[in-house]
Amino acid sequence: MKLFYASGSPYARIARVVIRELGLEGRIEEIEVTLRDSNSSLLPYNPGGKVPTLQLDDSTILNESLLILTFLDTQHGGRKLLPMDESDGWKTLSELGRAYAFLDAVTVWNRELRFGQSAPSVIALEKARADRVADGLEAALAAGAFSGPINASQIVLGAALENFARRHKVWDWRSGHPRLSRFLNDIAQRPSFATTVQPEINL
Repeated sequence: MKLFYASGSPYARIARVVIRELGLEGRIEEIEVTLRDSNSSLLPYNPGGKVPTLQLDDSTILNESLLILTFLDTQHGGRKLLPMDESDGWKTLSELGRAYAFLDAVTVWNRELRFGQSAPSVIALEKARADRVADGLEAALAAGAFSGPINASQIVLGAALENFARRHKVWDWRSGHPRLSRFLNDIAQRPSFATTVQPEINL
């Protein structure tokens, strides 16, 4: 199998962390590609040019990090990162949705700053949404969410927070969110995170 990724993409990083957490490194070749590039080596596999893109052994193409995460979780015999049998009362699935919503919200804000017109009304809306979601996640952590052995929701939340810390510095999300800050500090020490660190940008 082949995973096409861009080092700056938090969504591609999620797939790369999952590969390492599941011990699948020997089965999947990871290929770094360029984005927003008409000559990208990704385009013959995914004309839409999005990462992550996973090519299976039979040449089937999967994209979108959640779909790839779900597929990879079928490729091992250990404890599932994303239980789909109601064994945890759908807790991980619920938390996963919240973590992805958090990442998606700030990604819109980030793209507006990097590639848009930096419209003040859009920036204000996205910042308010990000602050609101961060407050909700801080309260969820206080209530015991995102706890226990490593799982899919923790991976996505960790990838989101480190993406903000390294590539969206305009937002001081750590202030007022000590539990989120500790969560990132802890999960960043895992080998799967430490070996897939995103390059920093000053935005």
